[in-house]
Amino acid sequence: MTSDTPAMDTDTPEAALQRVVYFFEHMQPTDLTQMGSIYTSDAHFKDPFNEVQGLERIVPIFAHMFEALESPRFVITQQVQQGAQCFVTWDFLFAMRRLDAGRTQTIRGASHLVMRQEEGLWKVAVHRDYWDAAEELYEKIPLVRHAMQWLKKKARS
Repeated sequence: MTSDTPAMDTDTPEAALQRVVYFFEHMQPTDLTQMGSIYTSDAHFKDPFNEVQGLERIVPIFAHMFEALESPRFVITQQVQQGAQCFVTWDFLFAMRRLDAGRTQTIRGASHLVMRQEEGLWKVAVHRDYWDAAEELYEKIPLVRHAMQWLKKKARS
């Protein structure tokens, strides 16, 4: 964590969630080397495009995000926690490098996080993202948008 990271006197699942929120809201490419302070070494990560096990396979997903997109960032909008079970909603803001270059896009989604102690710290052991790839991403790509609208129209009839 950086020196700006909120200090935690006693580690708890609640403190871990606040570290996760801070990390994701402030994440820069150079922070990826610190993901071991957020995730357990054997963490499971799943989103609409990836399902991987292990920190060494999670880090490249976020590295690719920084390579493929302009100015990606997360804004955590809600947090709910019961013990080691956490649920956060978020807005993911970014610009595509090729399509609509420079125009800010937003994907709204949620993450289910399960915390577990590793080496005396509470960390994310399970990270499952929920967001609608069709509505939030594909429909923003001009050629795909028309095909998706056609499919929706056919499905409703």
